Amino acid sequence: MIRIRHTDESPHEASEINVTPFIDVMLVLLVIFMVTAPLTTVNVPVDLPSSTEKPTPRPDDPVFLTVKADHGLALGEDDIAADALPGALETATKGNKDQRIFLRADKTVDYGTLMGVMDKLRSAGYLKVALVNLQGQEEGSEAGSAAVPASSVKAAGAAP
Repeated sequence: MIRIRHTDESPHEASEINVTPFIDVMLVLLVIFMVTAPLTTVNVPVDLPSSTEKPTPRPDDPVFLTVKADHGLALGEDDIAADALPGALETATKGNKDQRIFLRADKTVDYGTLMGVMDKLRSAGYLKVALVNLQGQEEGSEAGSAAVPASSVKAAGAAP
């Protein structure tokens, strides 16, 4: 018997892409990232210690820039506006951009404000900045202070 084939009877090839394995892999990666993302953040409270290193001798004419608790600035004993900082520093350092600036800040001043003041110092051309802290004393004691270098150059000791 002769059989006539119709075009409907031929097997069809699947021309569609099977995305199920791709979706499975994406869901597994999503779960992995959801589990590991909270582990990559650092959320450790830290109480930084004071320095016990002996400070180097204080320079003859140090320039102290103070960030007060109300976020106001004082250069030496005089209050200054943030906009007037470059000109006041130019006068205080007699134009010497290599002179170290001793930066003091109240402990209630937030990190962002302190970094903003350091950015203003950098934009004014003063790259040698030393942070002043209490030297080897318990919290709240005012007996001594020292400068901690904020740049790659060593800092000299300072008294507030």
